Amino acid sequence: MEANASHQAAGLGLSAAQPLIQVQNLVKYYHQELVLDNISVTIEEGDLVSIIGPSGCGKSTFLRCLNGMAIFDIGCIQINNITLSRKTLDSPIDRDFHKKTHALRQQVGMVFQSFNLFFHRTLLQNVMLAPRIVQKKSREEAEDIAIRFLDKVGLRLFAHRYPAQLSGGQQQRGAIARALALSPKVMLYDEPTSAIDPTRVDEVLEVMRDLDHEGMTQIIVTHEMRFAKDASDYIIYMEQGKFIEISDEDEIFISPKDERTRKFLKKFM
Repeated sequence: MEANASHQAAGLGLSAAQPLIQVQNLVKYYHQELVLDNISVTIEEGDLVSIIGPSGCGKSTFLRCLNGMAIFDIGCIQINNITLSRKTLDSPIDRDFHKKTHALRQQVGMVFQSFNLFFHRTLLQNVMLAPRIVQKKSREEAEDIAIRFLDKVGLRLFAHRYPAQLSGGQQQRGAIARALALSPKVMLYDEPTSAIDPTRVDEVLEVMRDLDHEGMTQIIVTHEMRFAKDASDYIIYMEQGKFIEISDEDEIFISPKDERTRKFLKKFM
């Protein structure tokens, strides 16, 4: 059976509270190729969710739809009471839709494979940009915010260094601080450790664990199976644009229900 429903259907015993994220029947095409195939999921506040699956199966596209970087074709996304909805392929993308998309991006932080830091700016200046530009904070307020979040990710002493003077792990932690500077309700990560030296991977994952302990809602596309198993509240296996299986971290590794999930996980055993 396709796991094309919320993780309530997976028997995970969610509370009756309004979920932070609801995705319903999401469809996305790229150049007439179906990339997201009618997928739905419900995510509670404070959940850490790992999405695993083969390359090219739609994981990154799903994240980009969640923060409004990619416009889906059909379906509904609701995050923290901001709702984006398109009923048909011909549904207009009007001014109101763009306004809601802009509001959504302020609620949802995004961290990419590449660090996307401005190399001509110091780490402190990189983290200050969003509060200054998006939230119209004063320079003093933005600097206070930036220092606070650089401290959170263990980089306060590196605030005045340029990205080229930092390791890959430090740059990625800086990118996390930059995303946190807008005080998002949700953090999204697209293979955040794939461009990092293996010796630096744990320092990035540790920041994500700390945020989980603080109650931050996080969705992580990853091939770090150890982290997915140890840190996730539950794991989604995705293939060919579908959510094939949604399960808690122990069950999916010990006894995956779907043959496609079993075949994928065998590569990591």
